[in-house]
Amino acid sequence: MRRVAYLTAACMAADHPQRRGDYWEHGLAFGCLRPACREVGIDLVEVVWDDPGVEPLAFDAFVIGTTWDYPQRAEAFVAALERFAAVRPVFNGVDVVRWNLQKRYLRALAGRGIDVVPTVWCDRVDERVAEDAFRSFEVDEVVIKPQVGAGAWRQVRLRRGDGWPEAATLPAGAAMVQPFLPAIVSEGEYSFVYFGLDFSHALRKIPADGDYRVQSVHGGREVVYEPTAAELAMTRRVVEAVDQPLLYARVDLVRGLDGGLCLMELELIEPYLYPEQGPAMEARFAAALSGVLESGM
Repeated sequence: MRRVAYLTAACMAADHPQRRGDYWEHGLAFGCLRPACREVGIDLVEVVWDDPGVEPLAFDAFVIGTTWDYPQRAEAFVAALERFAAVRPVFNGVDVVRWNLQKRYLRALAGRGIDVVPTVWCDRVDERVAEDAFRSFEVDEVVIKPQVGAGAWRQVRLRRGDGWPEAATLPAGAAMVQPFLPAIVSEGEYSFVYFGLDFSHALRKIPADGDYRVQSVHGGREVVYEPTAAELAMTRRVVEAVDQPLLYARVDLVRGLDGGLCLMELELIEPYLYPEQGPAMEARFAAALSGVLESGM
């Protein structure tokens, strides 16, 4: 039986003293992925990504799972993946991770004809950048995000005329500013899960009342979504725009100011795969993982 490390973070453990509020999502995902993998001859083993005692040669491959603390230590995270990749395959690959880690990848996808949320990019956000964004987008609300981040970490919703946010709440370095999209509140965000180029399932993520963030740690919830043929064609085009082979991908869409769907994120590093909304997801994951192991991707 092939032994594959499923990389996670220490703070995802139920008994960790500083466990994350969404720690339970790790248990839900891993709990269904492991038995499905065993069915195809893969022993999927939980491994904390920054554990210095991890011996790469003890595994046949590494899968990036719920490593949700990496934005705060991105350089250490990539270094760990490089150490693993020096002797064993890592999925998705380290080159994919480097590209997807920095959200300027959205500019590359826009250059390939993908509709993305309009964005102002800056090395550091300040009031002048925000005012330029208000004028450029012709809106009264924007969202400020770090260019390296996840889970709405150090993300701020800013209304024209608000006082400037405290520095500790803003991105510490390179930032991106986008128009606030009211459809996120009224309609939610759509996620499409792929294994390789094969569609698995879709869902709609709905924020809690009074919030706009769709993550469960902020009170968001999810419901199954049946996509249209046009939406599937659009999301497949997004996945196909990546010039590296993929084990998994999650395409997140939101309705823009013009009423059309556009790309919010392409999650290629550690996407939550939403097993509750994809009851056959684990078998598809296991088949895809078996396939890439056999192909030597």
